[in-house]
Amino acid sequence: MAMATSSTQLLLSSSSLFHSQITKTPFLLPATKICLRRPKKFLSLSCRPSISASSAVGVNESVTSEKPTKTLPFRIGHGFDLHRLEPGYPLIIGGIDIPHDRGCEAHSDGDVLLHCVVDAILGALGLPDIGQIFPDSDPKWKGAASSVFIKEAVRLMDEAGYEIGNLDATLILQRPKISPHKETIRSNLSKLLGADPSVVNLKAKTHEKVDSLGENRSIAAHTVILLMKK
Repeated sequence: MAMATSSTQLLLSSSSLFHSQITKTPFLLPATKICLRRPKKFLSLSCRPSISASSAVGVNESVTSEKPTKTLPFRIGHGFDLHRLEPGYPLIIGGIDIPHDRGCEAHSDGDVLLHCVVDAILGALGLPDIGQIFPDSDPKWKGAASSVFIKEAVRLMDEAGYEIGNLDATLILQRPKISPHKETIRSNLSKLLGADPSVVNLKAKTHEKVDSLGENRSIAAHTVILLMKK
C-alpha cells in the first residue's frame, strides 16, 4: 500500500512538472531575416527591336545598305557550273580549246571552268553570281570569251583588297580525257587570275557513266577558293 502511494505521488509530481513546463513561455528560434528575390525580368516580344519591311523581304537596296563594314582577314567561296555538250560547238576549258566532237552550248563561249571560278570569287566577296552580273539576256555577251568575266572578277577582288590564297577546282566529264591538257589549263588559269601556279589546283573526274555527265551529254565543275586580305 505504501508502494502504491509512493507511485501515485511520483506520477502526480511528474504531471505537475509537465504542466508547469508547457505553461511557460515557449522557446522561440532567434529571428532571421528572410530575403525574397524578385523574379528576373525577361525581354518581352514587344520590347524587341523591330525589323523593317524592306529588310524582311530582302530588298537588294536594303541588303546593300545593311552589309557589315567589318573587314575579314579571309573569305571562302564556292562555285559550280554545268553545261550541255552538243555537236558543232568548241570545247573550251580554262581558256584552252580542247579537241572533242562536242562542245558547250552556252550564250558565251561556255567555259565551264572559268564560269565556276568566277562564281567562287564573287561568292567569297558576297557579290551577285555571274548570271546577274553578265546576264545571258544581254547580247553583248553573246559568244564572249570567259576570260572577260575572270578579269572583272579579279578586278572586284583587288578593289575589295583581297588576293587568292589558294584555289581548288574539280572538272567532271566522261570524255575527253583531261590529263593530257591538265597542266596547260592550270597554267593558263593561273595567268588569268594573276596567281602563282602553286596555289592553283585542278582535278578531273569521270561520272562513272551515270546520268548526263557520265553519258557525255554534259560537263560540270566545282571550285573552292580562299581569298586573303592583302
